[in-house]
Amino acid sequence: MTILVTGGAGYIGSHTIVELLNAGEDVVVLDNLCNSSPKSLERVKQITGKSVKFYEGDVLDRTLLQRIFAENQIKSVIHFAGLKAVGESVQKPAEYYMNNVTGSLVLVQEMKKAGVWNLVFSSTATVYGEPETIPVTENCKVGGTNSPYATSKLMVEQILTDVVKAEPRFSMIILRYFNPVGAHESGLIGEDPNGIPNNLMPYISQVAIGKLPELSIFGNDYDTHDGTGVRDYIHVVDLAIGHLKALTRHEDDAGLHIYNLGTGIGYSVLDMVKAFEKANNMTLPHKFVARRPGDIAAYYSDPSLAAKELSWTAQRGLEQMMKDTWNWQKNNPKGYRD
Repeated sequence: MTILVTGGAGYIGSHTIVELLNAGEDVVVLDNLCNSSPKSLERVKQITGKSVKFYEGDVLDRTLLQRIFAENQIKSVIHFAGLKAVGESVQKPAEYYMNNVTGSLVLVQEMKKAGVWNLVFSSTATVYGEPETIPVTENCKVGGTNSPYATSKLMVEQILTDVVKAEPRFSMIILRYFNPVGAHESGLIGEDPNGIPNNLMPYISQVAIGKLPELSIFGNDYDTHDGTGVRDYIHVVDLAIGHLKALTRHEDDAGLHIYNLGTGIGYSVLDMVKAFEKANNMTLPHKFVARRPGDIAAYYSDPSLAAKELSWTAQRGLEQMMKDTWNWQKNNPKGYRD
């Protein structure tokens, strides 16, 4: 039996495939390559010595999904496919709702037709909006999202919730990520954003490699220990392993299950800059600029439910996040375009 990974050529998807293959799973990948590279799957083969079956296409394509389910014995789907740039989503909301929401609807409908009942959905901690408590637990209210990207993920969560109620054979697991960073220790796969990065760590590493002149830090007057925003950063390999643990949960019972995946530790932007400088023995030029609309002071997880029910906890600390990020960037200064 086989795992279908949508969006598998992307950052988190490629790292998850490495862990799946190392665990002995057969993997089929569906990716439209709009913000990923097929080279990531070539690198996955270098790391694991194993190949995946690849279909280039979109989750909106019913005919292609039907073909994938007909040609492969799929037992579970890990659904990463989606547009993910917060700023871009504000400029292109209809595109984000079509891709992320309608695409997920089509996927679930075709899963049901094919009798595939296990789904792990890639969601985001931004569904909590401005959290009512810190650290954030799965019981915190959701909503008040500040971008079409976050709203699209929340809408899919609601769809999955309703589908499970109507069709109790489904086992749906929603994983709410905090801030994925780092890269595989080999330096062969990592985060390769299009254009100027939206996320902190690729921004830092592109300044370090000389691709960007300096790091802009948005706001230094927050109510935090150094005035810069605090977030929960999790190593992408730990995040990938969380998906394997979620697949194991499918074997236990059906229904809907929601888990935060984070470390439970908050680091500020300046903490991250200093940690990168220390781990890699360099200095990063940076400047403070105005806050971004919608950003909040502090945001980090309570990951205890995942520890209890999935037997999962993040194992990789801040130093390894920094070393692995730099190892990827220095070996791939132009990402997969080298």
